[in-house]
Amino acid sequence: MEYQLIRSRRKTLAIEITREARVLVRAPLRCPQRTVDRFLREKEGWIATHLAQMQARRQAHPEPTAEQEAALRQRAKEVLPPLVARWAEIMGVEPCGITVTGARTRFGSCSPKNRLCFSFRLMDYPMAAVEYVVVHELAHIRHKNHGPDFYAEVETYLPDWQTRRQLLKRS
Repeated sequence: MEYQLIRSRRKTLAIEITREARVLVRAPLRCPQRTVDRFLREKEGWIATHLAQMQARRQAHPEPTAEQEAALRQRAKEVLPPLVARWAEIMGVEPCGITVTGARTRFGSCSPKNRLCFSFRLMDYPMAAVEYVVVHELAHIRHKNHGPDFYAEVETYLPDWQTRRQLLKRS
């Protein structure tokens, strides 16, 4: 198996599957190579599963061209404001604004001042998933963490939120 080994002043071994579907192994400076090799053998199944998932995700959602990105951004600017307004009214919350970003690792966020950010990449997913992200971020206006009260809030408005969230992971 091909992998990149990164040694640093850490105490544990770790494996990371990158967005490019590469395997990174992080190891302590003095960790023997045989320990790294044994660790990789023990984790072969996990690595194979996660590599396959990342490759499938990359095929389903390749990096957009400049034209595709512009189209996705435009769609986000058309779809998200009315969707946020509708759900904000239903939930009884008031976001202070919406921004469309190019974030790669998160579909949405809510700032401490209740400003919502959404990645244009979200527009590449089913509308049920988009609605879940909108409700998720609006719920952060009341609950700034992912505790039980937060998920109870999300479930109040989207009883099928777990199914919708899976759309983001499977697609």
